[in-house]
Amino acid sequence: MASPSQSSPATTGTTNAIGGTSTKMSSGTASASGTSSSGSSGTDSTTQLLTKPRLQELVREIDPTEQLDEEVEELLLQIADDFVENTVNAACLLAKHRKVPKVEVRDVQLHLERNWNMWIPGFGTDELRPYKRATVTEAHKQRLALIRKAIKKY
Repeated sequence: MASPSQSSPATTGTTNAIGGTSTKMSSGTASASGTSSSGSSGTDSTTQLLTKPRLQELVREIDPTEQLDEEVEELLLQIADDFVENTVNAACLLAKHRKVPKVEVRDVQLHLERNWNMWIPGFGTDELRPYKRATVTEAHKQRLALIRKAIKKY
């Protein structure tokens, strides 16, 4: 099921959209095109997008005194790999739905925005995002009705 959506032009386009290098992303998605090799890709450093040294560096940026257990590192690396794999698969499906042979930045953006409520500024179009209005509560509607009623009296 995942193999038609992971054609090589789509995979290359996705790599550029995410911002990683094409060799890492291509080999990572090629080994994970099936659903069985997720656990084994965590041990091979060539297929990982996030390595243990980079993860430790990220943790040191947040808290220089923090140390992660080996199991926690493995779990975080697996979560990161799964996140990227799912994002790439969803972006490929969106590109396939648009009937184009190449994944574009907007495919990745759409998936991240709709499923993860994430917006990465600086990528894609320069258009302004429409402001999402907050849902109006019933209490607010009642207050507005009272104001309108008071205005009508004068």
